[in-house]
Amino acid sequence: MRISRGTSMFLLGFGVWSWIIWITFAKNLWDSDRAWAADGSPTAYFIVHAVLTVVSFVLGTVIGLIGLRTLRGAKSRDAEKADA
Repeated sequence: MRISRGTSMFLLGFGVWSWIIWITFAKNLWDSDRAWAADGSPTAYFIVHAVLTVVSFVLGTVIGLIGLRTLRGAKSRDAEKADA
């Protein structure tokens, strides 16, 4: 299956955007009053949102890498066509 250059760029952009958004969210989560109990232990709110953040980092990374690999593949296909 071939993915167009535009779709590849979208996927790569989504991966970068995902990291930017979730890094900000993780910082805000860490500083949140609801994230920590009075004894300093993490609350259920923190745990649920930390899992959500990690899953989103993983998915953003995978989607971004798919975009990067398909973009590189499109460039190499274009180079092969130019050489032919």
